[in-house]
Amino acid sequence: MSPEPESESGFKRVSWQYENCLACVWFVPNDPINADLLERGKCVHAKLKAFGLIVSGRDWCNLYTEVRQKQIDLLQEKAMKEQDAKK
Repeated sequence: MSPEPESESGFKRVSWQYENCLACVWFVPNDPINADLLERGKCVHAKLKAFGLIVSGRDWCNLYTEVRQKQIDLLQEKAMKEQDAKK
């Protein structure tokens, strides 16, 4: 297998897609407080939940539904309360 092509500057090319899991309502990250494109989590869409998919924030599929900021805030608040309760 040949290595990935590199640009003239020596950096590997990175392609970004729109509508990835990180911004999807069905993505439940393992760490909601610090979630980023590399964060892994579960896909809880009704059609996919049975498969127990573990995806990263940069993955995507055709069942994408954009998450609202309010939902992100609620997930983070819940995670922060759970974190404080452990202290």
